[in-house]
Amino acid sequence: MRELQLVRARRLEWRERPEPGLIEPGDAIVRPFVAGRCDGDTLPIHRHVSRAMQIGIRAGLIDPVVASICGAVPFQGPFGIGHECIAEVIEIGPEVADLAPGDFVVVPWAVSCGDCRECRRGLTAKCATTRTNTLAAFGFGPASGPWGGMVADRLRIPYADHMLVRLPDGLDPLRVAAAANDNLADAWRCIVPPLAERPGGSVLVLGGAAQSLGLYAAGLAVAHGAEIVDYVDHRPERLAIAEKLGARAHPVKKGRLRRADLPPRRYDIVVEGTSTAAGVDAGLRALQPGGTCSPVGYYLPPRTKVPLMHMYANDATLKIGVSHVRPVLLDFIARTGFPAEQVTTLLADWDDAPDAYRAHTTKLVLHRQPLGVR
Repeated sequence: MRELQLVRARRLEWRERPEPGLIEPGDAIVRPFVAGRCDGDTLPIHRHVSRAMQIGIRAGLIDPVVASICGAVPFQGPFGIGHECIAEVIEIGPEVADLAPGDFVVVPWAVSCGDCRECRRGLTAKCATTRTNTLAAFGFGPASGPWGGMVADRLRIPYADHMLVRLPDGLDPLRVAAAANDNLADAWRCIVPPLAERPGGSVLVLGGAAQSLGLYAAGLAVAHGAEIVDYVDHRPERLAIAEKLGARAHPVKKGRLRRADLPPRRYDIVVEGTSTAAGVDAGLRALQPGGTCSPVGYYLPPRTKVPLMHMYANDATLKIGVSHVRPVLLDFIARTGFPAEQVTTLLADWDDAPDAYRAHTTKLVLHRQPLGVR
């Protein structure tokens, strides 16, 4: 079967890998038919980072946890890339009770069992059953397990009744752009729970490295009644989308972000998507007393500075971590018509994946026809 593999920076190819089969009675085989490119995937696609990151880890300039996720030579190809998809169930094992062939399902990016201590606490990305290293995940290479990438003809999904989340009837898969299993779900957890604790609160989103995630966060904040939603970025494309989603767009110059570059107010919630220590500092200093800042990017240096004394004096919360995805937002999108599809900037044919995946665009979505298995 075919799998999209990153060979090296700026080169992706369809390559053959063995077709998966049912191994455990709780397994399912699914066929992805909508796939999104995660914001984080663009790093190794557009830049020659593998050897530089390896040297950085050895020199103590990059946190060694990166190697435990992405390999001793991080992102070294070839490996199956992609970890956002909506799929069609093709085959189920004898112990799968809640799914049937033909169901459309969201496939979470991290592999989890649903029953270990971590999973019961909601920490599905840290599942003790499936994880032999820092993560058990699709699309990051062998260091994160044997799962392959999601831009593939078939995937084996263990613990299928727990892992797979059925799409609500009538919800167009392109509406959620496959990001319900990562970027969109990540934006949800940064915005919706903290905003529920601060009804009508104010929200600041610092865009940039978290390209689509920041836009999803801005749109969700507007949809959930935030009094003010300010979106800061340097790219006109994303600023225009933020305005369509109802946020106030604030252009800044590309480069080091400073508190002085931000709107002159303070916020209950900040989503930091620049992937820089300067962005974290600016976001924390922009908080109202008791506010929450959620950084969502890659922070590679092992000694990233944060303004602890300022946080102490302002009673600030810094909340950071991988997303533990259960796509609770699907019913919200189906019920409200939340326009998540406005974040998609390139919709491409599945067969064109090797070229489309290299595009310099905010949110790429690949699609093909489902089989209609019943």
